[in-house]
Amino acid sequence: MALRPLFSRVRLAHLIHHHHHHLRSSLSAATPPPDESPPHSSSLPTQPSNSKLFVAGLSWSADERSLMDAFSSFGTVTEVRIMYDKNSGRSRGFGFVHFSNGIEAKCAKDAMDGKVMLGRPLQISFALDRVRGAPVIVPRLSTVG
Repeated sequence: MALRPLFSRVRLAHLIHHHHHHLRSSLSAATPPPDESPPHSSSLPTQPSNSKLFVAGLSWSADERSLMDAFSSFGTVTEVRIMYDKNSGRSRGFGFVHFSNGIEAKCAKDAMDGKVMLGRPLQISFALDRVRGAPVIVPRLSTVG
């Protein structure tokens, strides 16, 4: 039934939004007021990865050209990479689309998330920066002051 995946996706989006809101509240509570902070850290740093999208749900027949064609109407696509299985050479069903700026990436994410491409619905989110082979490190706030 089509409602179950939709419900799961909506529930996941709600959980992610709730976690993001909670993290943002925690960060703003831990950040000193602007007049007390050093001049170089008056605001939270922006993520350099906000122009890189993670695209999941790709059809095995999707290639870099079809992915670029699907996303280039939203702005300047600087790089497209589909991840392939080392042994079989077949697509792993996901890839990355890099835009020249975060505004274009956000427009593409908002417009393309859930849209069908080559018979499969896409799931799109902002990509996290990760050093190859290294674990993703999520910063935690210290409770000891």
